[in-house]
Amino acid sequence: MSDPFERLRDEIAADPVNAEYTALGWRPLITGSPESRVLIMSQAPGRRAQESGVPFNDASGVRLLDWLGVTRADFDDPAKFAIVPMDFYYPGKGASGDLPPRRGIAAAWHPRILAELRPRLTVLVGAYAQRERLGDRRGATLTDTVRAWRAYAPAVVPIVHPSPLNVGWHLRNPWFEAELVPELRRLVAAALAE
Repeated sequence: MSDPFERLRDEIAADPVNAEYTALGWRPLITGSPESRVLIMSQAPGRRAQESGVPFNDASGVRLLDWLGVTRADFDDPAKFAIVPMDFYYPGKGASGDLPPRRGIAAAWHPRILAELRPRLTVLVGAYAQRERLGDRRGATLTDTVRAWRAYAPAVVPIVHPSPLNVGWHLRNPWFEAELVPELRRLVAAALAE
């Protein structure tokens, strides 16, 4: 089966705003197909993921797959999962983690990408994806939004970013692993089984 996003990746790579990344030999990190049952909307690829060309190919990915209750093979199957970040390239290192996704990238490209998808479940990973997709419907903080996940389910589930740097957040919010993660696994399994 041909990759339906290959043409879009070529167009994104050719966009002058992405010239510095194209010069590095990087490809836009986006995967999926019209058959994708679960859409993962996230911040931007990490360095390791960008360099390997495999979304969430790092410690964050290990944790995310555990939360979703899926294998790496399932996660990498575009008929099952679409991965659409707010920015398609690693943005660089900041003072406390990676830099945020560049402004305007999602607005420029997401309408075309999302028009190709019909997911049964959308998982919004982190504040940037939640801000983009939920707009005024999100809570005042990431924690407020994630804590109110039932208001968006079963079609959408906002979660915290699975970065290992979020240890403090998890210590302050044990309900996430106790309550939300089991339900997320159930919703993912149901979406994949349909």
